[in-house]
Amino acid sequence: MKEYPYWWDTLPAGTENLELRTRNSAGVPSRADVVVVGAGYTGLAAARQLARAGASVAVIEREQAGWGASSRNGGQVLTGMKVEAATLVARYGESRARQLFDAATASIVRLEALVADERIDCDYVRSGHICVAFKPAHFEAFREEQALLSRVFDHDVELVPRADQRREIGSDAYHGVLVDERSGGLNPARYVRGLAVAAEAAGATIVSGVAVTSLQRQAGGWRVQTTSGDLQAQDVLMATNGYTDAAAPALQRRYVPIGSYIIATEPLAEDVAASLLPRRRMAFDTKHFLYYFRVTADRRLLFGGRAEFGRPSPDTTRRAAAILSTGMTTIFPELGGVRIDYAWSGNVAFTRDQMPRAGRLDEVYYAGGYCGHGVAMATYLGEQIARRIAGEPIDHPLFDDRFPPIPMYTGNPWFLPLVGAYYQVLDWLQ
Repeated sequence: MKEYPYWWDTLPAGTENLELRTRNSAGVPSRADVVVVGAGYTGLAAARQLARAGASVAVIEREQAGWGASSRNGGQVLTGMKVEAATLVARYGESRARQLFDAATASIVRLEALVADERIDCDYVRSGHICVAFKPAHFEAFREEQALLSRVFDHDVELVPRADQRREIGSDAYHGVLVDERSGGLNPARYVRGLAVAAEAAGATIVSGVAVTSLQRQAGGWRVQTTSGDLQAQDVLMATNGYTDAAAPALQRRYVPIGSYIIATEPLAEDVAASLLPRRRMAFDTKHFLYYFRVTADRRLLFGGRAEFGRPSPDTTRRAAAILSTGMTTIFPELGGVRIDYAWSGNVAFTRDQMPRAGRLDEVYYAGGYCGHGVAMATYLGEQIARRIAGEPIDHPLFDDRFPPIPMYTGNPWFLPLVGAYYQVLDWLQ
């Protein structure tokens, strides 16, 4: 079993672990208009936008471009927010909730346009997604959600009762299906590599293998200290999301890094793959401790979830792989003898209210907190905050310069095992 993302092995021949024509540590520039910290979706989309606006941009990446969550996720490009529609309305009222939902829709439109404009070969397909009901009561809740989505958000979804659900999922483990045709799927490693190529083509410099250790305010801008020397910048954008460290203490107090885990099977026979998800949709269930899954272009089942709540490591990844294998065969018993070829993990960043944000904290720009729902939103918010950095007078419902910290939290998520236990209890009770 390979303990790295399956997606890495789908990159073009001659490309190893997302490596690009990036400058090594000897090539750190001495100055840039904007330093972007982190070369994932957010940072690369922002760098491309800023460079196209005429700024000199240096993207500083501790690993390789796209090494983090941007090449480790399931490649699901989903409608809406992590927060459910009913909660959006209850929390913000109908008008504000509609603005937020529309921003999520705009993020998918923007991703599709960028993929087309830059000719990024990332297997993007508007496949739709299914949300499967873990309990009968969850399907009844789908009826209320369907009505709310139509009335407030002008967004139509279809409900498929349990008796007919095998047209969408080859399992009897669930109790009905909600189908949303607007979602899509892609190969995240190919997508993030395409973003990096586009950012470089626009004029941005990507420096890999170099970590930012601290930021110091000085007259006219910033002194950015790295493991390979200092550089001067007028502005700094932190685009580190689930990998934010002590270089950005304000963000550390606002982002909770949570491990997400995925396994990938060996390639399946055509008839078996077709029976699991007949329409090749993205899929996830209604549990708090949810599973999400899809079939890849080469007919593997990718099956992921929050199987562990500790920090990702080789040990937690192996434990999670065993948990996910059991979950997979519970849903699809016919996969009991199937080999698991890949198992991997990565961090996603949660905020206290599970809403993404972009803005400025302590005079440092930021965008993040996608809560595992960020393929399109990270791209979109990266571009939006770049436009603000470039001086455009734009407003956005997800911009927040206040973004309160989490009380009694400094970046060490000691409480995650308790949260995990709490969610397991909710899954039993609700």
